[in-house]
Amino acid sequence: MNENQNDSGNPVLTFEGKKYFINQLSKEIKESINALQIAETQLKMHQDTLKLLTISRNSIANQLREKLKNIE
Repeated sequence: MNENQNDSGNPVLTFEGKKYFINQLSKEIKESINALQIAETQLKMHQDTLKLLTISRNSIANQLREKLKNIE
């Protein structure tokens, strides 16, 4: 899904290879577009959170490894 503006300033939605003038779509379709945009944003946010958690976990594991290094 991609939104662009054409020469006339009318926003265009590109979805599955087709282009649609957003101003000509029904309110229900516009709400679906908005919901999809929110879902995409949430997915990105959670993917970023997972990356941060992975980095943190690796850092903690490295710290533990260093602390255990001197224990027999």
